[in-house]
Amino acid sequence: MDNMKLKDFGIKNYKKVKKAQTLLVSFLRFVILTSIGYVVLYPLMYMNTTAFRTGASFYDPTITWLTTKVTWSNFEYAIKGLNYFQSLKNTVLYEILPSLIQLFSCAVAAYGISRFEFKEKKLLIGLLFVIIILPSQATMLPSYVNYSHLDIFGIFGKIAEATGKDIRPNLLNTPWVFYLPALFGVGLRSGILIFIYMQFFKGFPKELEEAAWIDGSGPIRTFLSIVLPSSSVVIFTNLIFSIIWHWNDFYNAAMFLKERDNFTLAVSLAEIQNMLEKYKILWNANSPSTAAIIMAACVLYILPVLIMYLFLQRKFVKSIDRVGITG
Repeated sequence: MDNMKLKDFGIKNYKKVKKAQTLLVSFLRFVILTSIGYVVLYPLMYMNTTAFRTGASFYDPTITWLTTKVTWSNFEYAIKGLNYFQSLKNTVLYEILPSLIQLFSCAVAAYGISRFEFKEKKLLIGLLFVIIILPSQATMLPSYVNYSHLDIFGIFGKIAEATGKDIRPNLLNTPWVFYLPALFGVGLRSGILIFIYMQFFKGFPKELEEAAWIDGSGPIRTFLSIVLPSSSVVIFTNLIFSIIWHWNDFYNAAMFLKERDNFTLAVSLAEIQNMLEKYKILWNANSPSTAAIIMAACVLYILPVLIMYLFLQRKFVKSIDRVGITG
């Protein structure tokens, strides 16, 4: 009997300890996730509340988050300062469309590297990691010179030497500085996109490709008819990454686009002071009203991407889990 009571007492204590450990782990998880959520959401909450505040509300000590008077004038000034609708159009033409083109070209490159054997395969994989590691600033000067006098394998240069006329086109301030890298799979962070595609294609069932080959399909038709339609998960993952990276691209847009009418939203946001001065809007870096206009401009900048992510975040999380990026 004593042994039975001792055993029951031990089991009860074990259950209590186990329950306490579970509660402790849950509490620590809650604290950590809440802290991370606060760090992530605080700038967004501050941005949104500040964007609707009047200048007088900044001097009211009773107002911390929610203002008693809401104004839309900050957004009106921000739309003018950003030249919002023109900049949004430029962002779509110069950044989003190339990101979609790059999505396909990187898939072609990744499929060729991951599914076929050839002598230069190891070299290409090594160059792929060089592209991933090498910052864009390291290649910016050669790219700028090349786009200002585009030459294809030196052919245009030889023609210029023979004829005395320089026929090399200047692609600066044109969409081609974004479209050409996208077409050849060497655009913004293309190395990461290719690597993600490769991780997926390595696990793609070869039986599907072999069945297509038996039916007479070549590599191109197999890729277009079998592989791509079956790769919606990885395509969706890379689509989100590519759009976000291109949307936030400031460095390339600022380097290659010099005319104000060609500015993307990222460049317009950085140049909002000059734009506001152009429209005769009073600018004072230390003024609370100025901070409110800047916050309104930031809200307008992230709003399209935020709306897109709100609709797609559930599929995005599932796709990240299924693609196996960390594999």
